Parts: sequence; structure tokens; C-alpha cells
Amino acid sequence: MKYILIASKNHTVCNAIKSYFGSEYVVHVVSTKDSCFNKFRERRHEFTFIDVELFHDSHPINGHFDYKTALQPFWNVFPTAQIIILSSQEMIREAVMAVKSGASNYLTYPINNEELNYVIESIHESIRMQSEIDYLRDSFWEKDSLEVVQSRSPAMKGVLEKIKSVAPTKSTVLLTGETGTGKGLLARLIHRHSNRKDTQFISIHCGAIPDTLLESELFGHEKGAFTGADRRKPGKFEIAHGGTIFLDEIGTITPSAQIKLLQVLQERTFQRVGGEVDIEVDVRIIAATNIDLKKMYNDGYFRNDLYYRLSVFPIEVPPLRERKEDIPLLVEFFLKRLNKFYSKEIKAVDARVLESFEQYSWPGNIREMENLIERAYILENSSILTPESFPVDLFMSDVTQTRITMGSFFTLAEARQKGIENIERRYLKEVLTLNSGRIKDTAKAAGIGVRQLNKLMRKYEIRKEEFK
Repeated sequence: MKYILIASKNHTVCNAIKSYFGSEYVVHVVSTKDSCFNKFRERRHEFTFIDVELFHDSHPINGHFDYKTALQPFWNVFPTAQIIILSSQEMIREAVMAVKSGASNYLTYPINNEELNYVIESIHESIRMQSEIDYLRDSFWEKDSLEVVQSRSPAMKGVLEKIKSVAPTKSTVLLTGETGTGKGLLARLIHRHSNRKDTQFISIHCGAIPDTLLESELFGHEKGAFTGADRRKPGKFEIAHGGTIFLDEIGTITPSAQIKLLQVLQERTFQRVGGEVDIEVDVRIIAATNIDLKKMYNDGYFRNDLYYRLSVFPIEVPPLRERKEDIPLLVEFFLKRLNKFYSKEIKAVDARVLESFEQYSWPGNIREMENLIERAYILENSSILTPESFPVDLFMSDVTQTRITMGSFFTLAEARQKGIENIERRYLKEVLTLNSGRIKDTAKAAGIGVRQLNKLMRKYEIRKEEFK
């Protein structure tokens, strides 16, 4: 069954539209903008008709009504919603402005069936043409990757185009970008669209392996190579032969491991720890880092020849704050995935939450968003994610985090304390992000002890897992 939503105080108009669609559609009729939005976010409607007069219940800005702002909450809930504006002959100019702001089309009343049919058919044709364009554009991607590669951000579209170009080749790829931007997901995307897609994909988080074990983990070891090596062990490069190996946090590997990795890149051979025999390997390497490798080699911490071997095809992944156009798409993606795994059926997110998402700086990027949504999903008891299920500091813009409004009844001491707490919370999140959630490194960077850091994290309900 398909659904239609009509928002108008004009009963004649509503009845004419209901009559046109007939019994094969369920038609919902409301008379206010708020009730329209509430009904709209309950389910996806084939078409939503909104009388332009309902928008003018709000006050215009500088004498002009901002239709884009008025319509944006609808698209935040369903980005592909088809909204048709209803208007009297006297308000055609307003209807045209709404269409220029993104509405699909407009109709004037009295409603003419031929005109209504033309508008509906033209929207269907537009959807069909866009689907064909999307198909031609996305035919490269595997079917189960289509949700992942959807983006409205020019920066992210550029990243996906680079992935399209490099995936079918054998070239080494270096993914750079902040923690939590999805570099691991993109590495898997490259593998899935390469000629190695039917072989193994081995992922190694270099920063999580102790330095003393790193070489053994990557290249394996011979029996008796060191204390406790009671048998020969193949390394990840040996296991990944014929496939792809993803080296995350590549900037953390030891100088000796750098030399061995350089040998793999240059000669396609390596030796196990404690071994003397060269082992040939056919592996495609994708590396990722959230730190500046060029600066590291300038400072003497990373081999410059290894840097140039790794960065044959560099791809910089933009942080979430630079691709906020994708926030509604990401929210919808995470909700769909959570609905598959849990018994709940949460359909949408409150417009206030989406507004706060767009104002938030996202120091932990997409991983932070995913964790916040999952936490809210678990806490939420309604069919919509509401602000009450999210941390309070998410709803503080950069301005409100550092400024106390004059209407607040705080003493100077209380206001000062609140300001300090907000600054501390933001500072800790940023330092944890830079250190990938590692407590010891974060404490050292902040100039405090591990015990004090843990105490502050408990106070501000910060979990280190959100930054790994």
C-alpha cells in the first residue's frame, strides 16, 4: 500500500487530491505544519502536498520567508522525499520560491486533474531518469556496497572517484585522515572492487600490537627465533599471499619493521624472524594513518623511501565536519543496520538531533556518530530518536559551550565552573582522538597522570572505545 500526505486547511483541495488518487492509496490529511511533520516522519509517503500558507505561520526573516530552512527538516528525515507545494493564484510567486528551494513542483487551486496528473507524471519521469543516471554512475560498485558509497559531499565524491580509479589496479594505496573517518571501510571497498576480491583481506592494526611482537605478527618467525618460539609461525603477509593486506596506523611501526616492509614493497620478498630464506609474496598493500608521515620522516621517525613507496596513490579522507551534507544519509544507514540486529523499529531522528549533529564538530568523526546513535538507540523507548537519549553536551554549539546566557541564574563561581567543565570535556575528547583512545599516551600529552585522566573521563562519561 502506498501513502499520500496532504497538509492544507482547504477542504475542497484535499478532497480533490484524495479523489484523484482513489482507493489504491492511503491518504492522510492534516491542517497544520507541525502535524504535517509529525505524520511525515511516522512513515515514508509517496508524495507530500503542503499548502504554502501553512509555512507563513512562522515569521519571515528580513521580510523574506526562508523555504529551504522550512523544508530541510523533512529532507533530514527522508532525503528523497517528493514535496509538492499547494498555492492560490495570488501566492504563485511564493510557490515558485519554494520550488527553487528544493520542492519537487507546485499546484494551484482549484485543483485540475490534468495538471495534477502532469505534475505526478513529471516527478515519476524525473525519478526514473535519476535512477538511470545513478545506475550508470554506480554500476561499478558491487550491489552490497551501494549504501556505503552514497554521498552528497563533493569532497567525499572525489574520494570515491579515486577509489574507482585505483581499485582495479595493483598500486599501493595510502589512506590518510583523522581517526574515525572510515579508512578501514574504504580499504575493504578497494579490495572488494579489485581483481583480488575473491581472495583474502587481512587487516592489521599496527598500533595495537606491542613493538616486540610486531615483526613476528607481520612476517612470522622460525622455531627458536626467540624465547617462547616453540614452533614455526607464518606471518600475516604469508597468509595474505594473493590477496590484500591492510596496515592501519602504519606510522606506529618500528624502524626494523619499516626496513622489512620496504623490502616487501621493493622486492616482493621477506624473511621470517630468525630465518634466512627469502619468501616471495604477491600481496597488495593498503596502508592508513591519522598522522602526517611526511612530517615524521622530516623529523627522522619514518623512512623517507618507505613513505614514497607507500604513497604511490594517496587518498585523503575528509573529516565529518567537512562533509556534513552526508549526516542525514549516515544516520539513515546506521538506523537501518541497528533495526536489522535489534527487535526495535526506530524510523527516524528528531529534527533537533539532526540540527545538533550539523552544528557539532565531531572530533571522533563517523565512529563517534555511530557510537552515539547506537547508545541512543538502546536507551530510546519511542519510534524516533529524541534528544533525551543523547548526551547533553551534544546540544551545546561552540558558542553555547563557552558563553553563559544573561538569562541564566548562575553565580560567577558557578558560571566559571561550568565554563571550565565544558572546556575540559572538549579538550579531553580532542586529545583522546589524536591518540586513538590510548590512555597512557593521552595522559602524557595532557600533562596529567593516568589515574587523573580516568577520573576525568568517568566524570564526563567519556569512553576510550569511542576514539579507537
